[in-house]
Amino acid sequence: MAIVDVNFFSEALMRQVTYKAVIPTDSPDIKGANANHFKPFKTLYLLHGIMGNCTDWLIRTRIAELAQKHNVAVVMPSGENSFYVDQEAGHNYFGEFIGRELVEETRKLFPLSTKREDTFIGGLSMGGYGALRNGLKYYKTFGAIVALSSAIIIDYALVSTEEAEWVFRRRSYYEYVFGDLSKLRGSDKDLEALITMIKEEKGTIPKIYLACGTEDFLIESNRKYRDFLISQGVEHTYVEDKGIHDWNFWDEYIEKALEWLMKL
Repeated sequence: MAIVDVNFFSEALMRQVTYKAVIPTDSPDIKGANANHFKPFKTLYLLHGIMGNCTDWLIRTRIAELAQKHNVAVVMPSGENSFYVDQEAGHNYFGEFIGRELVEETRKLFPLSTKREDTFIGGLSMGGYGALRNGLKYYKTFGAIVALSSAIIIDYALVSTEEAEWVFRRRSYYEYVFGDLSKLRGSDKDLEALITMIKEEKGTIPKIYLACGTEDFLIESNRKYRDFLISQGVEHTYVEDKGIHDWNFWDEYIEKALEWLMKL
């Protein structure tokens, strides 16, 4: 197994960026290696939450061990506090970076499968939203989405004020991330609108795995999105389990999500 740090110039972000990658390179005869080792690799693009960076998943979970076990490459970029969407101000096109540029660059560097059915995107909290948004927007690239404790916050953003104690709940922050909030509903940052868009284009909606803790403060917005998917007849897996918004839950459920991905 190799854990790699990569720096490259991103045209989508107009600056040097860093990502980490776990590549299961060990040969099968090494003790503990995957007996079904093969290339090119299935790939999971895995997104961190707010205030995090590309090291979070490696430091706080068993993702490296799980990547080796399941013979899947895992790519972990830094998304700052962007919600992984395109922001014209400052040329911060994080959506394009995640959904197009990062995929293209990693496929040049590593032996990754180019098949849609072998290309996945996942994340937690802000990264869960980012996985859903970019997995749906770039549905021709991603065959499956894993969204853990997703920050599905459009409803919060639309009624936000500057009086919120936490900076990431203030209206000015949401305006910085999403732009004109009056245009948010129905845009390509609206997870419901993206489902409608794919249907109108007669495209194939990625397989979706949602998980959230029953004590998580985001549980109601996750339930609401589950209900929307049901109403639209969208195939998905939804799991609730005891847990809060923390790494104990995410470490457990990234393992379960990978097991789900490997069965697709």
